[in-house]
Amino acid sequence: MSKELNNIKKICVIHGPNLNMLGHRDKEQYGNLTLDKLNKKIRMFATELGLEISIYQFNSEEKIIKTLHRSRKLYHAVIINPAAFTHYSYAIRDAIELLTIPVVEVHLSNIYEREDFRQTSVTKEVCVKQFYGKKENSYTDALKFLHDLLNKSS
Repeated sequence: MSKELNNIKKICVIHGPNLNMLGHRDKEQYGNLTLDKLNKKIRMFATELGLEISIYQFNSEEKIIKTLHRSRKLYHAVIINPAAFTHYSYAIRDAIELLTIPVVEVHLSNIYEREDFRQTSVTKEVCVKQFYGKKENSYTDALKFLHDLLNKSS
């Protein structure tokens, strides 16, 4: 890892497909927040923890994979909500598996209490941890986990 990454821990947050439509989606599953409000909460909590955050949202599997590939040289860790890709994208799974930095999978809803097809995560096994079912707190829990993990290893 490059020397400039050693002081401030840098985290890449990747939101997957349709998360740009938060606020219009099923409120019971996804809550009331828009993506902009969710990102503000993520940024505020990251600042409290002393983390530097870059946030992306892609509806394209290709863009998610390219961002994961780049992240190994730019960040200390990744938080990813693969959204629908969670259930079938072996390409995203492989991109995560290539990383030598920790990756945490998050979901706003509890995928294990939803439709049968949503209860499978092909990406979970290549992530260090998974947080789900706590709306925006899934992301803040992931940030706290990574903050503690990265500070323990430095």
